[in-house]
Amino acid sequence: MPPRIAIPMPHSIDCEYSERAIPQYERAVELSGGKPVRIALDRPSGEIEKMVAGCEGVLLPGSKADVDPARFKSDRSRHTAAADPRRDCIDQLLLRGAYQLRKPILGICYGLQSLNVFRGGSLVQHIPDFLPQARRNRVNHEAGRKVPVAHTVEIEEASTLEKVLRGDSRSRRSDAAGESNRPGHPGPGAARATTRGLAFEQKLTLPVNSSHHQSADAIGNDLRITARCPDDGIIEALEGTDPNHFVLAVQWHPERSLDRDEASRKIFRALIEAATRPPK
Repeated sequence: MPPRIAIPMPHSIDCEYSERAIPQYERAVELSGGKPVRIALDRPSGEIEKMVAGCEGVLLPGSKADVDPARFKSDRSRHTAAADPRRDCIDQLLLRGAYQLRKPILGICYGLQSLNVFRGGSLVQHIPDFLPQARRNRVNHEAGRKVPVAHTVEIEEASTLEKVLRGDSRSRRSDAAGESNRPGHPGPGAARATTRGLAFEQKLTLPVNSSHHQSADAIGNDLRITARCPDDGIIEALEGTDPNHFVLAVQWHPERSLDRDEASRKIFRALIEAATRPPK
């Protein structure tokens, strides 16, 4: 039987947005070998607890809401969108159950922010207000709503995310370097050699289609930073510090680029693979 993955509806008020957004996550789970389970945001807590216990993993999708800054003891920015208390409540129930039962977790965009706040972290409420003036206009982190690639991210070495993305690509370094001698390819003095959209420098880099105006700030308990935007330092991925519990969250949207991007597919396959293993 395919592992069941609990996915909360993205938004409790804008139903048209939710119904438009959630099929992308469901399709990504299905194509990766899992069975998506929609979680309505109006269900009582006892029912949610039973649902998460009956699933093998949790996927927290994006949302048009912003996490209520009162949850991380901050005053509201004028740029912060309205909170979605129902979505926040369901996310907390799913995360609490997933941590207690050691179910794998994948957070995407808002899902990363929700995870970080659940673990006691805080958020940058509006990225341009957070960055110094010199770095403020280097990257448009919201551009992914309009373009396939908004910017790149740089992945920390030896992280779970790096292992997921590299797969067997370490063995293809020589092939990638060999491409530099082909016509039309940058010569041997080029800064990087690429293989399937992944760039090998000191750290693995990846083009992403982010569309967010908030990001993680102080990092929550038992989480660590595993990707940043190299142009301005904005945090782009977090993961759990427990090697026996799969907890991964990315600030970009791999569900949107599934058909054209192997790296996106690897992220969802990693969740499903973790969901097929018994908890430790």
